[in-house]
Amino acid sequence: MRVVYLNPCGQLGGAETSLLEILASLRAAAPDWELWLVLGEDGPLAEEARSLGVRVLLEHFPPALARLGDSQTGPLALLAQLARAAVASVRYKIRLARVVKSLHPDVIHSNGFKMHLLGAWTRPGRTPLAWHIHDYVSTRRLASRLLCLSQRASNVAIANSQSVAADLRTLMPDLPIVPIYNAIDLDRFSTAGTKLDLDSLSGLPPAEPGTIRVGLLATFARWKGQQVFLRALARLAPEVPIRGYIIGGPIYQTNGSQWSRQELEEQARSLGLERKVGFTGFVRDTPAALRSLDIAVHASTAPEPFGMVIIEAMACGKAVIAAQAGGASELFTDGENALGHAPGDEAGLARQILRLVDDRELRERLGKAGRRAAETHFHGKRLAQELLAVYRKVGAIPDDSPSTAPTPQPTAAGSEVC
Repeated sequence: MRVVYLNPCGQLGGAETSLLEILASLRAAAPDWELWLVLGEDGPLAEEARSLGVRVLLEHFPPALARLGDSQTGPLALLAQLARAAVASVRYKIRLARVVKSLHPDVIHSNGFKMHLLGAWTRPGRTPLAWHIHDYVSTRRLASRLLCLSQRASNVAIANSQSVAADLRTLMPDLPIVPIYNAIDLDRFSTAGTKLDLDSLSGLPPAEPGTIRVGLLATFARWKGQQVFLRALARLAPEVPIRGYIIGGPIYQTNGSQWSRQELEEQARSLGLERKVGFTGFVRDTPAALRSLDIAVHASTAPEPFGMVIIEAMACGKAVIAAQAGGASELFTDGENALGHAPGDEAGLARQILRLVDDRELRERLGKAGRRAAETHFHGKRLAQELLAVYRKVGAIPDDSPSTAPTPQPTAAGSEVC
Protein backbone atom coordinates (compact mmCIF):
# COMPACT_ATOMS: atom_id res chain seq x y z
CA MET A 1 0.00 0.00 0.00
CA ARG A 2 1.39 3.38 -1.02
CA VAL A 3 -0.02 6.69 0.25
CA VAL A 4 1.12 10.00 -1.22
CA TYR A 5 0.59 13.07 0.94
CA LEU A 6 0.59 16.54 -0.63
CA ASN A 7 1.37 19.59 1.52
CA PRO A 8 2.20 23.13 0.35
CA CYS A 9 4.23 24.28 3.34
CA GLY A 10 7.48 22.97 4.80
CA GLN A 11 7.07 24.83 8.09
CA LEU A 12 5.34 23.52 11.22
CA GLY A 13 1.93 25.11 11.57
CA GLY A 14 -1.09 23.37 13.06
CA ALA A 15 -2.01 21.49 9.87
CA GLU A 16 1.57 20.30 9.47
CA THR A 17 1.81 19.18 13.11
CA SER A 18 -1.38 17.16 12.72
CA LEU A 19 -0.01 15.67 9.49
CA LEU A 20 3.08 14.45 11.35
CA GLU A 21 0.85 12.65 13.85
CA ILE A 22 -0.98 10.98 10.96
CA LEU A 23 2.31 9.82 9.48
CA ALA A 24 3.56 8.54 12.84
CA SER A 25 0.33 6.70 13.58
CA LEU A 26 0.22 5.01 10.17
CA ARG A 27 3.91 4.13 10.31
CA ALA A 28 3.33 2.34 13.64
CA ALA A 29 0.13 0.60 12.53
CA ALA A 30 1.24 -0.38 9.01
CA PRO A 31 5.06 -0.52 8.93
CA ASP A 32 5.06 -2.18 5.49
CA TRP A 33 3.24 0.70 3.82
CA GLU A 34 5.14 3.21 1.71
CA LEU A 35 4.41 6.75 2.83
CA TRP A 36 5.45 9.60 0.54
CA LEU A 37 5.25 13.31 1.30
CA VAL A 38 5.40 15.83 -1.56
CA LEU A 39 6.13 19.37 -0.33
CA GLY A 40 5.87 22.72 -2.06
CA GLU A 41 8.81 24.03 -0.03
CA ASP A 42 11.60 22.73 2.17
CA GLY A 43 11.55 23.23 5.94
CA PRO A 44 11.46 21.46 9.31
CA LEU A 45 8.43 19.39 8.27
CA ALA A 46 10.62 17.53 5.77
CA GLU A 47 13.18 16.66 8.43
CA GLU A 48 10.52 15.51 10.91
CA ALA A 49 8.83 13.35 8.27
CA ARG A 50 12.11 11.72 7.25
CA SER A 51 12.76 10.82 10.90
CA LEU A 52 9.52 8.80 10.78
CA GLY A 53 10.68 6.83 7.74
CA VAL A 54 8.56 8.83 5.30
CA ARG A 55 10.03 9.45 1.84
CA VAL A 56 10.06 13.18 1.21
CA LEU A 57 10.01 14.70 -2.25
CA LEU A 58 10.44 18.44 -2.78
CA GLU A 59 8.62 19.99 -5.69
CA HIS A 60 9.11 23.68 -4.98
CA PHE A 61 6.24 26.10 -5.52
CA PRO A 62 7.10 28.98 -7.86
CA PRO A 63 7.10 32.26 -5.85
CA ALA A 64 3.90 33.58 -7.46
CA LEU A 65 1.99 30.43 -6.50
CA ALA A 66 3.47 30.36 -2.99
CA ARG A 67 2.32 33.93 -2.31
CA LEU A 68 -1.17 33.46 -3.78
CA GLY A 69 -3.91 33.64 -1.14
CA ASP A 70 -7.33 35.19 -0.65
CA SER A 71 -7.70 35.28 3.13
CA GLN A 72 -6.72 38.96 3.45
CA THR A 73 -6.92 40.09 -0.17
CA GLY A 74 -9.39 42.45 -1.84
CA PRO A 75 -10.99 41.55 -5.20
CA LEU A 76 -8.73 43.72 -7.37
CA ALA A 77 -5.55 42.65 -5.61
CA LEU A 78 -6.67 39.03 -5.88
CA LEU A 79 -7.21 39.35 -9.63
CA ALA A 80 -3.72 40.80 -9.96
CA GLN A 81 -2.28 37.90 -7.97
CA LEU A 82 -4.12 35.39 -10.14
CA ALA A 83 -2.78 36.98 -13.30
CA ARG A 84 0.78 36.84 -12.01
CA ALA A 85 0.42 33.23 -10.82
CA ALA A 86 -1.46 31.79 -13.81
CA VAL A 87 1.42 30.70 -16.05
CA ALA A 88 3.56 29.51 -13.13
CA SER A 89 0.63 27.51 -11.73
CA VAL A 90 -0.01 25.73 -15.02
CA ARG A 91 3.65 24.79 -15.33
CA TYR A 92 3.71 23.59 -11.73
CA LYS A 93 0.59 21.50 -12.29
CA ILE A 94 2.29 19.72 -15.20
CA ARG A 95 5.39 19.02 -13.11
CA LEU A 96 3.38 17.78 -10.15
CA ALA A 97 1.27 15.52 -12.36
CA ARG A 98 4.44 13.79 -13.55
CA VAL A 99 5.67 13.39 -9.99
CA VAL A 100 2.43 11.94 -8.67
CA LYS A 101 2.06 9.58 -11.62
CA SER A 102 5.61 8.30 -11.13
CA LEU A 103 4.80 7.36 -7.53
CA HIS A 104 1.89 5.05 -8.50
CA PRO A 105 -0.17 5.94 -5.41
CA ASP A 106 -2.97 3.77 -4.07
CA VAL A 107 -4.46 6.89 -2.47
CA ILE A 108 -3.60 10.61 -2.46
CA HIS A 109 -4.12 12.56 0.76
CA SER A 110 -3.91 16.35 0.37
CA ASN A 111 -3.37 19.10 2.95
CA GLY A 112 -4.03 22.79 2.24
CA PHE A 113 -6.28 24.49 -0.32
CA LYS A 114 -3.62 24.72 -3.02
CA MET A 115 -2.79 21.03 -2.74
CA HIS A 116 -6.48 20.07 -2.65
CA LEU A 117 -6.90 21.70 -6.04
CA LEU A 118 -3.62 20.43 -7.42
CA GLY A 119 -4.44 16.92 -6.20
CA ALA A 120 -7.80 17.09 -7.99
CA TRP A 121 -6.15 18.32 -11.19
CA THR A 122 -3.21 15.90 -11.20
CA ARG A 123 -4.40 12.60 -9.75
CA PRO A 124 -3.66 9.70 -12.13
CA GLY A 125 -6.79 8.12 -13.58
CA ARG A 126 -9.25 7.14 -10.86
CA THR A 127 -6.74 7.14 -7.99
CA PRO A 128 -8.73 7.87 -4.79
CA LEU A 129 -8.21 11.38 -3.45
CA ALA A 130 -8.89 12.46 0.14
CA TRP A 131 -9.02 16.18 0.93
CA HIS A 132 -8.01 16.87 4.54
CA ILE A 133 -9.79 20.14 5.35
CA HIS A 134 -8.27 22.15 8.21
CA ASP A 135 -10.01 25.50 7.61
CA TYR A 136 -13.44 26.97 6.99
CA VAL A 137 -13.87 26.79 3.23
CA SER A 138 -16.81 29.21 3.10
CA THR A 139 -14.64 32.11 4.27
CA ARG A 140 -12.32 31.85 1.24
CA ARG A 141 -13.87 33.49 -1.82
CA LEU A 142 -11.59 32.02 -4.44
CA ALA A 143 -10.73 28.71 -2.81
CA SER A 144 -14.37 27.86 -2.08
CA ARG A 145 -15.40 28.39 -5.70
CA LEU A 146 -12.50 26.39 -7.11
CA LEU A 147 -13.01 23.55 -4.63
CA CYS A 148 -16.71 23.36 -5.46
CA LEU A 149 -15.85 23.14 -9.15
CA SER A 150 -13.28 20.39 -8.42
CA GLN A 151 -15.20 18.36 -5.85
CA ARG A 152 -16.04 15.53 -8.24
CA ALA A 153 -12.36 14.61 -8.30
CA SER A 154 -12.34 14.10 -4.54
CA ASN A 155 -13.66 10.86 -3.08
CA VAL A 156 -13.92 12.10 0.49
CA ALA A 157 -13.18 15.11 2.67
CA ILE A 158 -11.72 14.63 6.13
CA ALA A 159 -12.65 17.53 8.44
CA ASN A 160 -10.66 18.27 11.60
CA SER A 161 -13.76 19.17 13.62
CA GLN A 162 -17.53 18.94 13.53
CA SER A 163 -17.61 22.70 12.99
CA VAL A 164 -15.47 22.49 9.84
CA ALA A 165 -17.53 19.53 8.61
CA ALA A 166 -20.76 21.51 9.01
CA ASP A 167 -19.26 24.46 7.13
CA LEU A 168 -18.15 22.22 4.27
CA ARG A 169 -21.58 20.55 3.99
CA THR A 170 -23.19 23.93 3.27
CA LEU A 171 -21.05 24.17 0.12
CA MET A 172 -20.72 20.53 -0.95
CA PRO A 173 -23.69 18.54 0.37
CA ASP A 174 -22.97 15.62 -1.96
CA LEU A 175 -19.31 15.16 -0.99
CA PRO A 176 -18.73 12.43 1.66
CA ILE A 177 -17.34 14.18 4.76
CA VAL A 178 -15.73 12.39 7.72
CA PRO A 179 -14.82 14.36 10.85
CA ILE A 180 -11.57 13.16 12.45
CA TYR A 181 -10.09 15.12 15.34
CA ASN A 182 -6.39 15.90 15.27
CA ALA A 183 -4.15 14.05 17.71
CA ILE A 184 -0.86 14.57 19.50
CA ASP A 185 2.02 12.48 20.81
CA LEU A 186 1.26 12.23 24.53
CA ASP A 187 4.79 11.08 25.30
CA ARG A 188 6.23 14.22 23.73
CA PHE A 189 3.53 16.57 25.02
CA SER A 190 3.68 15.58 28.66
CA THR A 191 3.89 17.16 32.08
CA ALA A 192 7.47 15.92 32.58
CA GLY A 193 10.40 17.07 30.51
CA THR A 194 12.66 19.98 29.70
CA LYS A 195 11.67 23.62 29.88
CA LEU A 196 12.96 26.67 28.04
CA ASP A 197 14.40 29.90 29.40
CA LEU A 198 11.78 32.12 27.82
CA ASP A 199 13.34 35.26 29.29
CA SER A 200 16.69 34.56 27.69
CA LEU A 201 15.06 33.74 24.34
CA SER A 202 13.18 37.05 24.54
CA GLY A 203 16.20 39.12 25.56
CA LEU A 204 14.60 40.01 28.90
CA PRO A 205 16.18 39.99 32.37
CA PRO A 206 15.14 37.10 34.64
CA ALA A 207 11.65 37.50 36.06
CA GLU A 208 11.14 38.14 39.75
CA PRO A 209 10.44 35.07 41.93
CA GLY A 210 6.73 34.27 42.01
CA THR A 211 6.06 35.74 38.57
CA ILE A 212 3.28 33.95 36.71
CA ARG A 213 4.24 33.22 33.10
CA VAL A 214 1.43 33.66 30.59
CA GLY A 215 2.05 32.81 26.96
CA LEU A 216 0.43 32.70 23.55
CA LEU A 217 2.02 30.19 21.18
CA ALA A 218 0.91 30.55 17.57
CA THR A 219 1.96 31.46 14.08
CA PHE A 220 1.73 35.17 13.29
CA ALA A 221 -1.45 34.80 11.22
CA ARG A 222 -3.44 37.98 11.83
CA TRP A 223 -6.43 36.15 13.25
CA LYS A 224 -4.43 34.27 15.90
CA GLY A 225 -5.07 37.05 18.41
CA GLN A 226 -1.67 38.42 19.38
CA GLN A 227 -3.19 41.92 19.45
CA VAL A 228 -5.99 40.78 21.75
CA PHE A 229 -3.46 39.09 24.05
CA LEU A 230 -1.36 42.26 24.27
CA ARG A 231 -4.38 44.46 24.98
CA ALA A 232 -5.61 42.04 27.64
CA LEU A 233 -2.24 42.17 29.40
CA ALA A 234 -2.28 45.97 29.20
CA ARG A 235 -5.59 45.99 31.12
CA LEU A 236 -4.03 44.32 34.15
CA ALA A 237 -2.76 46.49 37.00
CA PRO A 238 1.03 47.02 37.05
CA GLU A 239 1.36 45.21 40.37
CA VAL A 240 -0.11 41.94 39.00
CA PRO A 241 2.88 39.54 39.06
CA ILE A 242 2.87 38.34 35.46
CA ARG A 243 5.11 38.25 32.44
CA GLY A 244 3.67 37.59 29.01
CA TYR A 245 5.31 35.79 26.11
CA ILE A 246 4.47 35.72 22.42
CA ILE A 247 5.98 32.48 21.14
CA GLY A 248 6.26 31.88 17.41
CA GLY A 249 6.75 33.81 14.22
CA PRO A 250 5.57 34.25 10.62
CA ILE A 251 5.92 30.96 8.75
CA TYR A 252 3.78 31.26 5.60
CA GLN A 253 4.53 32.98 2.31
CA THR A 254 0.95 34.04 1.49
CA ASN A 255 0.62 37.80 0.96
CA GLY A 256 -1.07 39.89 3.66
CA SER A 257 -1.88 36.98 5.96
CA GLN A 258 0.39 37.56 8.96
CA TRP A 259 1.94 40.07 11.33
CA SER A 260 5.62 40.79 11.30
CA ARG A 261 7.51 40.60 14.58
CA GLN A 262 8.31 44.30 14.27
CA GLU A 263 4.61 45.18 14.02
CA LEU A 264 3.77 43.24 17.18
CA GLU A 265 6.73 44.63 19.09
CA GLU A 266 5.62 48.15 18.17
CA GLN A 267 2.13 47.38 19.45
CA ALA A 268 3.59 46.12 22.74
CA ARG A 269 5.64 49.32 23.13
CA SER A 270 2.61 51.49 22.39
CA LEU A 271 0.78 49.71 25.23
CA GLY A 272 3.69 50.16 27.65
CA LEU A 273 4.43 46.43 27.73
CA GLU A 274 8.04 46.36 26.55
CA ARG A 275 9.18 45.12 29.99
CA LYS A 276 6.14 42.92 30.56
CA VAL A 277 6.10 40.94 27.29
CA GLY A 278 8.84 38.94 25.61
CA PHE A 279 9.02 37.77 21.99
CA THR A 280 10.85 34.45 21.72
CA GLY A 281 10.69 33.99 17.95
CA PHE A 282 10.01 30.60 16.43
CA VAL A 283 10.58 27.77 18.92
CA ARG A 284 11.20 24.27 17.61
CA ASP A 285 10.57 22.48 20.93
CA THR A 286 6.90 23.30 21.43
CA PRO A 287 6.39 20.99 24.46
CA ALA A 288 9.33 22.57 26.31
CA ALA A 289 7.93 26.04 25.59
CA LEU A 290 4.50 25.08 26.93
CA ARG A 291 5.97 23.45 30.04
CA SER A 292 7.73 26.75 30.76
CA LEU A 293 4.39 28.53 31.18
CA ASP A 294 1.93 28.67 34.05
CA ILE A 295 -0.97 29.72 31.81
CA ALA A 296 -1.35 29.03 28.08
CA VAL A 297 -3.58 31.41 26.11
CA HIS A 298 -5.42 30.77 22.85
CA ALA A 299 -6.89 34.05 21.58
CA SER A 300 -8.01 33.55 17.98
CA THR A 301 -10.28 36.37 16.87
CA ALA A 302 -12.21 34.23 14.39
CA PRO A 303 -13.73 30.79 15.02
CA GLU A 304 -10.84 28.34 15.12
CA PRO A 305 -11.23 25.25 12.91
CA PHE A 306 -9.51 23.16 15.58
CA GLY A 307 -6.78 24.70 17.75
CA MET A 308 -3.80 22.35 18.13
CA VAL A 309 -2.16 24.48 20.82
CA ILE A 310 -5.18 23.97 23.07
CA ILE A 311 -4.78 20.20 23.26
CA GLU A 312 -0.98 20.48 23.30
CA ALA A 313 -1.08 22.73 26.37
CA MET A 314 -3.70 20.54 28.03
CA ALA A 315 -1.49 17.50 27.47
CA CYS A 316 1.40 19.36 29.12
CA GLY A 317 -0.78 19.87 32.19
CA LYS A 318 -1.12 23.64 31.81
CA ALA A 319 -4.08 25.81 32.71
CA VAL A 320 -5.55 26.90 29.37
CA ILE A 321 -7.66 29.90 28.42
CA ALA A 322 -9.17 29.47 24.95
CA ALA A 323 -11.39 31.45 22.60
CA GLN A 324 -14.67 29.57 22.75
CA ALA A 325 -15.91 29.38 19.16
CA GLY A 326 -15.82 27.02 16.20
CA GLY A 327 -13.92 23.76 16.44
CA ALA A 328 -11.91 25.04 19.40
CA SER A 329 -15.05 24.99 21.55
CA GLU A 330 -15.37 21.23 20.92
CA LEU A 331 -12.03 20.54 22.62
CA PHE A 332 -12.81 21.56 26.21
CA THR A 333 -15.54 22.15 28.76
CA ASP A 334 -15.45 25.65 30.20
CA GLY A 335 -14.53 25.59 33.88
CA GLU A 336 -13.82 21.86 33.88
CA ASN A 337 -10.59 21.39 31.91
CA ALA A 338 -9.99 24.92 30.55
CA LEU A 339 -11.46 28.42 30.73
CA GLY A 340 -13.22 30.03 27.79
CA HIS A 341 -13.56 33.60 26.55
CA ALA A 342 -15.33 35.17 23.59
CA PRO A 343 -13.14 35.67 20.51
CA GLY A 344 -11.73 39.18 20.37
CA ASP A 345 -12.92 40.03 23.91
CA GLU A 346 -9.77 41.50 25.45
CA ALA A 347 -11.58 42.47 28.66
CA GLY A 348 -12.93 38.93 29.09
CA LEU A 349 -9.51 37.46 28.43
CA ALA A 350 -7.95 39.83 30.98
CA ARG A 351 -10.48 38.70 33.60
CA GLN A 352 -9.71 35.04 32.99
CA ILE A 353 -5.96 35.65 33.17
CA LEU A 354 -6.34 37.52 36.47
CA ARG A 355 -8.61 34.76 37.80
CA LEU A 356 -5.90 32.16 37.21
CA VAL A 357 -3.09 34.39 38.48
CA ASP A 358 -4.96 34.75 41.77
CA ASP A 359 -5.94 31.07 42.13
CA ARG A 360 -3.13 28.54 42.10
CA GLU A 361 -5.47 25.68 43.02
CA LEU A 362 -7.64 26.41 39.97
CA ARG A 363 -4.56 26.42 37.74
CA GLU A 364 -3.52 23.03 39.07
CA ARG A 365 -7.03 21.56 38.83
CA LEU A 366 -7.48 22.67 35.23
CA GLY A 367 -4.02 21.38 34.31
CA LYS A 368 -4.74 17.90 35.68
CA ALA A 369 -8.18 17.75 34.07
CA GLY A 370 -6.73 18.93 30.76
CA ARG A 371 -4.16 16.16 30.77
CA ARG A 372 -6.89 13.57 31.39
CA ALA A 373 -8.93 14.97 28.50
CA ALA A 374 -5.93 14.77 26.17
CA GLU A 375 -5.27 11.16 27.18
CA THR A 376 -8.92 10.24 26.59
CA HIS A 377 -9.74 12.06 23.35
CA PHE A 378 -6.61 13.19 21.52
CA HIS A 379 -4.09 10.35 21.63
CA GLY A 380 -2.36 9.57 18.35
CA LYS A 381 -2.96 5.81 18.32
CA ARG A 382 -6.59 6.21 17.21
CA LEU A 383 -5.66 8.05 14.01
CA ALA A 384 -4.47 5.01 12.08
CA GLN A 385 -7.70 3.07 12.55
CA GLU A 386 -9.85 6.07 11.63
CA LEU A 387 -7.79 6.73 8.52
CA LEU A 388 -7.75 3.07 7.52
CA ALA A 389 -11.54 3.19 7.58
CA VAL A 390 -11.51 6.23 5.27
CA TYR A 391 -9.00 4.69 2.85
CA ARG A 392 -11.03 1.49 2.79
CA LYS A 393 -14.20 3.49 2.15
CA VAL A 394 -12.75 5.09 -0.99
CA GLY A 395 -11.49 1.76 -2.32
CA ALA A 396 -7.77 2.24 -1.67
CA ILE A 397 -7.66 -0.85 0.57
CA PRO A 398 -9.37 -3.87 -1.01
CA ASP A 399 -9.26 -6.01 2.15
CA ASP A 400 -7.86 -6.01 5.69
CA SER A 401 -4.31 -6.73 4.52
CA PRO A 402 -1.95 -3.85 3.60
CA SER A 403 -1.26 -3.79 -0.13
CA THR A 404 2.26 -3.84 -1.50
CA ALA A 405 3.85 -2.55 -4.68
CA PRO A 406 7.36 -2.22 -6.09
CA THR A 407 9.34 0.84 -5.07
CA PRO A 408 8.72 3.63 -7.61
CA GLN A 409 11.45 5.63 -9.28
CA PRO A 410 10.29 9.26 -9.66
CA THR A 411 11.50 10.77 -12.89
CA ALA A 412 9.97 14.25 -12.94
CA ALA A 413 12.50 16.96 -13.69
CA GLY A 414 13.15 19.48 -10.93
CA SER A 415 12.15 17.19 -8.07
CA GLU A 416 14.35 16.28 -5.16
CA VAL A 417 13.97 12.90 -3.46
CA CYS A 418 15.30 13.07 0.08
